Amino acid sequence: MAQQGVHVDRETFSCFICLDLLKDPVTIPCGHSYCMNCIKSFWDGEDQKRIHSCPQCRKTFKPRPIQEKSTVLAALVEQLKKTGLQAAPADHRYAGPEDVACDICPGGEVKAIESCLFCLMSFCEKHLQPHYDSNTLKEHKLVEPNKNLQKNVCSRHNQLLEIFCRTDQKFICYLCSVDEHKGHDTVSAAAERTERQRELEERRGNIQQRIQDREKDVKLLQQEVEAINHSADKTVEDSKEIFTELIRLLRKRSSEVKQQIRSQQETEVIRVKDVEKKLQQEITELKRKDAELEQLSHTEDHNQFLLNYPSLPALSESTLSSSISIRPLRHFEDVAAAVSHLRDIMMDILRDSWTNISLMDTEDDLITEPEPITRDGFLKYSYEITLDPNTANTQLGLSEGNRKTTLMDQLQSLSSHPDRFTDEPQVLSSQRLTGRRYWEVDWSGKLVRVAVAYKSTSRAGRWNKSLFGSNNKSWALICSQKGFQFSHNDIWESISGPVSSRVGVDLDHKAGTLSFYRVSESMTLIHRVQTRFTEPLHAGVYVGEVWDSAQFCKPRSISSPL
Repeated sequence: MAQQGVHVDRETFSCFICLDLLKDPVTIPCGHSYCMNCIKSFWDGEDQKRIHSCPQCRKTFKPRPIQEKSTVLAALVEQLKKTGLQAAPADHRYAGPEDVACDICPGGEVKAIESCLFCLMSFCEKHLQPHYDSNTLKEHKLVEPNKNLQKNVCSRHNQLLEIFCRTDQKFICYLCSVDEHKGHDTVSAAAERTERQRELEERRGNIQQRIQDREKDVKLLQQEVEAINHSADKTVEDSKEIFTELIRLLRKRSSEVKQQIRSQQETEVIRVKDVEKKLQQEITELKRKDAELEQLSHTEDHNQFLLNYPSLPALSESTLSSSISIRPLRHFEDVAAAVSHLRDIMMDILRDSWTNISLMDTEDDLITEPEPITRDGFLKYSYEITLDPNTANTQLGLSEGNRKTTLMDQLQSLSSHPDRFTDEPQVLSSQRLTGRRYWEVDWSGKLVRVAVAYKSTSRAGRWNKSLFGSNNKSWALICSQKGFQFSHNDIWESISGPVSSRVGVDLDHKAGTLSFYRVSESMTLIHRVQTRFTEPLHAGVYVGEVWDSAQFCKPRSISSPL
């Protein structure tokens, strides 16, 4: 209990400003006591306001009260000091260069924790306590410590700037509102803050939405980088395997040609050697006979000559040609010519293929251009489409230079191919579509699907397996006499409006847009898709009923606005 009593006395005889025991105590009209120097310094700071207040209860005095030393209170403090009572150590948190100092603490060394917009002062934790304890001070507006509180006071009337003039877009005090701002559109600062806060939140919402959109774009770009890297790495590996296979095949063919030439060489040499051997044998025999005849010709005895002459054998006919001619080496020349021709063909193929690859790279790097607004604008991107027979279902017949397909009443005789659609009557284009492309399709019959699809789309299975528009690798406009519908990944959308027998398709692969148009005397947008294409596309058509047909035609100029 004794310790508790000491604590109470110490608080009672401490100066609210310096927090030490009172020195030369003075009591002001409201009854609160302070060190003489402390209250003098505090009121000196308020002289410019011409109104002086109690740091503790905030009661104001006008004029400034005269400070007189309280002898009784001074004697009590001295007596308490002699009994050993010491001031409680203050828990000062000193203000740094960037901090706001307490306006009551002497020397401005203690860090303020709040500022009062009504008192226009900043307080440390100790000096802020009255704002929590007093019912009157509780109504004051406390904010984070602010060094510029004087900006909230009217320089002309020394009143709080509590009103906002919307006419002049500035803060004013009450006296200003009835004087030079009389008749202006004025509201309380709080009301204007509420309105501006709403606008601020709306702007923040727009900014945050844009941030989200840009973050999505960044994520898409990062995914595109990953897709580019993955696709490039895979293409490098695939190309390496293909060129390795080509090199292996060329080496094999080179070995076979070499073996064939050597085999023919051996055959020809053996043939020639055999003829040479026979000629050598015949020469030897002829030389022997010539020697016998020469010997007989030198016989001097006539009788002996005549007796031996009939016994000489007659010269037999030669089994070999009387004249040997060198046959031209036509075989080797033909082989050399064939290899040379093969070289020329391969060089042409490689040259054309490299040109196509370079064109693809150029197309992929094109900057996305604005959407055309006239038909002639679309025709700049017009592209001739032909159908790939290796992808056509066996129920489809191709004609018009592979630009038209018709569903036949009997199966067509087509060879087996891994790219062929086996379960749905549909077909893909031969062309790989990147960049900006536009084409048109004339359709007739009951049910046709005008589509685009990745080459990797499934070739087998019905409905959502391989049917255009029913999987996530194809987009299809369903055309029928009843109207148009759009489908992707088996999600259908009905489209209002009239039906046209010609459909225009505009593809901007890089921008990720796919648009379908009614084409008649003018062009009207049917449906547009905004997405991200991850692979090159191919044009495609599905023909649903026997004798239904679809033809990729050359767009004709109309020159009318869309």
